[in-house]
Amino acid sequence: MKFHSLADLKTVKKTIEVQAQQAAAEQARLALQKKQQAAQHNLFQAAIGKVQPLQPSARVDLKPAAPQAIPKQQLLDEAAALQEAISDSVDISSLLETDAQLSFRRPGVGPDVTQKLRRGKWTIQGQIDLHGLRSDDARSALGSFIRNAHQQGLRCVRVVHGKGLGSPGKTPVLKDKVHRWLVQKDEVLAFVQAPPAQGGAGAVVVLLQPVLR
Repeated sequence: MKFHSLADLKTVKKTIEVQAQQAAAEQARLALQKKQQAAQHNLFQAAIGKVQPLQPSARVDLKPAAPQAIPKQQLLDEAAALQEAISDSVDISSLLETDAQLSFRRPGVGPDVTQKLRRGKWTIQGQIDLHGLRSDDARSALGSFIRNAHQQGLRCVRVVHGKGLGSPGKTPVLKDKVHRWLVQKDEVLAFVQAPPAQGGAGAVVVLLQPVLR
């Protein structure tokens, strides 16, 4: 660059000084901005204090809860208990055959069924003896026995209730209750007083419904 006069040299020198001032001012501005940002960061840190990352055990588990298990056995037991809620006060006089041995058969069951039961044509596959049991215990035991026998596919069972000779007044209280309980059990198709060789007046032979497969 050629300078033709001293004035030109002064002009160039002035321009260089102005550019240097501008560069210095820009650097000062950037330094101030950086200083302000650092001050704001320090102020935030001072406000929240020292922090630590959460431990895994303290974190909230947002996974959906697993569905509760269905208590199937409990439901089955409750259903069985309802089935065994048989009453002592049901009037069955109209349901029993008015013969000397008071047999029972459900509607639709022919009289030949009770005749065969009396003659011992059905093989007895199981029996329960209710001798010596209190009424509530006998009712529960009979209900469980009939239910289990039916579930096992048994068709003919014997229920020994006794003749009531040891009861007050020698009245066969349990015998009458057994008749009432059996009539209320859906598994029972028919029953008759047992033949003399199978207990006579102290027992009944019961025919159960077939198990539906």
